[in-house]
Amino acid sequence: MKLKKFEGNPILSPHETNKWENLVVCNPGAWYEDGTFYMMYRAAGDDFDHKIHFGLAESKDGFSFNRVQDQPVFSPSEDGPDSGCVEDPRIVKFGDTYYITYAYRAFPPGQYWKYSYDAVVAPEMDEFHPELLRKNIANTGLAISKDLKTFRRVGRITKPELDDRDVIIFPEQINGKYYMLHRPKEWIGTEYGTEYPAIWIQSSDDMVNWKHESDLLLKGEEWWEVKVGGNTPPIKTKEGWVMLYHGVDKDNCYRVGACLLDLEDPTKILYRTKDFIMEPEEEWEKSGLYKWGVVFPTGNVLVDDTLYIYYGGSDQYCGVATCNIDELVEFIKDNTKVSPLVLS
Repeated sequence: MKLKKFEGNPILSPHETNKWENLVVCNPGAWYEDGTFYMMYRAAGDDFDHKIHFGLAESKDGFSFNRVQDQPVFSPSEDGPDSGCVEDPRIVKFGDTYYITYAYRAFPPGQYWKYSYDAVVAPEMDEFHPELLRKNIANTGLAISKDLKTFRRVGRITKPELDDRDVIIFPEQINGKYYMLHRPKEWIGTEYGTEYPAIWIQSSDDMVNWKHESDLLLKGEEWWEVKVGGNTPPIKTKEGWVMLYHGVDKDNCYRVGACLLDLEDPTKILYRTKDFIMEPEEEWEKSGLYKWGVVFPTGNVLVDDTLYIYYGGSDQYCGVATCNIDELVEFIKDNTKVSPLVLS
């Protein structure tokens, strides 16, 4: 099974006359409510530092999107810890408030597509400066909003010494606790049980203090998933939590896989696909800023039985793919492999 990509992709492209988004629009968080699809997307202009913002677009059909304004809805702070960039929003909602996790850096990453894989610019500083500043390490923050146009920064929810991105909060509490997925890049080696960066899961009592110990949830096993990370907020079904994740192969190409987590204990994987369900195929998914090819979902919404998956293509465009949620669940179960993490 492969996700069905919209024939009209990309659904959002860089805007030539908006300087803050004339080079990049990608990796959108998504929400659906009262007949409207919302897409909060990562955006950047062609400036040398590559400062990154969030824009907002809306749609009535999930495919044709219009920007809501000519300015960003969320930008790096003036002098705070996220003053360099804000990236890859994931959106959930509790009560009447949206909770958005986002990756950030203290300094802009620079034109990273001209560097080696996963490299960013860091300023020259002496040894007395904190490592997260000297290395321009990515952390993850939490922001809240009532309307996805005005926001309050809550603060950092990951450890400052870790490059910890792909942080995704489950859309509802499970047995009175909040759960989040995260991907600490430094947690590799024998003591962590994984040779490459993997997906971990952690719980909290209040969504800010993640004091409970993390569990290793999922690590790469197939050829297309040497390194893995979470993608979109899990979708609750009667069979379990549907979780999309990305796998990065040895040539740095990004593909998408899926798994099913236990409803009452999401630290347990029930089923996991052996085969990927989406990969870079179109020119716009392979020839943008990210030269190795990438499809990177950061938002999904379920409308009736249709799952809409919103993704970034080659770090420069936004696209959408769809599938029937019941068919996806059955595919995950039929295409599954027994993970050693399930048996532990």
